[in-house]
Amino acid sequence: MTESAQVTIRPITQADLPRIAEIDTKVLGQSRPGYWEMKLALLEKHPQHASLVAELDGKVVGFILGGVSRWEYGIPETVGWIDTIGVDPDYQRRGIARTLFQEMSRRLKEMGVTSIYTLVTRRDWKLLKFFHRLGFQEGDMINLELDL
Repeated sequence: MTESAQVTIRPITQADLPRIAEIDTKVLGQSRPGYWEMKLALLEKHPQHASLVAELDGKVVGFILGGVSRWEYGIPETVGWIDTIGVDPDYQRRGIARTLFQEMSRRLKEMGVTSIYTLVTRRDWKLLKFFHRLGFQEGDMINLELDL
């Protein structure tokens, strides 16, 4: 990204599906188009979402999905969630994820959110470090799992 290049943040649309799926494949190493079709269909039905994309020169280079709690698991509507964040590896380490997070935070605050939750795998040091730099800290919730 050059000094003159400006990242534009805007709400996700269905037209972004192919590029979001492409970024996801580049990051995870596996293709999940059906997953993304389902996720974007859900976003259209729920206006409490603050899901965004970052564009650079008209190309989607990153995305963030999240929204407001609807009292799932007894969590009040003043809590927002970050579901997923992804930046094309060719555009990482340029502040795009931080910019997406800042705009999502601003929008969630306008919706009455006072705290944001997310889940991170304990061994994902890179992602833990990223969220820590944004001000996240360990919360009161405990992740429980059961292997079958």
